[in-house]
Amino acid sequence: MPPVADNSQYISGVAERYASSLYELAAQAKSVDAVAKDLDRFQALIDGSADLQRLVKSPVFSAEDQSRAITALIGKAGISGLAGNFLQVVARNRRLFAVPAIVRSYHETVARERGEVTADVTTAHALSAAQEKELKVALSGVTGKTVTLDVTVDLSLLGGLIVKIGSRQVDTSLRTKLSTLKHALKEVG
Repeated sequence: MPPVADNSQYISGVAERYASSLYELAAQAKSVDAVAKDLDRFQALIDGSADLQRLVKSPVFSAEDQSRAITALIGKAGISGLAGNFLQVVARNRRLFAVPAIVRSYHETVARERGEVTADVTTAHALSAAQEKELKVALSGVTGKTVTLDVTVDLSLLGGLIVKIGSRQVDTSLRTKLSTLKHALKEVG
């Protein structure tokens, strides 16, 4: 691993390369969705077990130990085929630490290839199904893509919402409007 203080860029690069390769193989095998489900199942196993998290993150375990453990685990979890083989390769290559980022990158690749985009939406109050549908339609019109919403409620916004799609952000929250008004009033007085 390169000597860097923050290795998140390194992990991101590894994840993108692995996810891209896996996507190409899955697309050729017409099993993109099946691979996604298997990866999600494996990620859920990691999230649910402190011991598995240690195995994945710790450099103390040898590649052989990690590979044997992953082979046994995916066998019990019923993860086979392309995803199972992929996870075994990742373990043999000592890249298990990057699995969460690989899973995330794989889903991003799938969405990009399907012309989908995810909008991170922060609202002051939970949205109704009708409001979510209306927001999706509006954002689809702006982006020209199918939009999936990732909604978070933040009561401190007071009202309105903040929408982030990629590097673009629209902030219509009452908190921001009040803050802008407060600064404008300070400049006047």
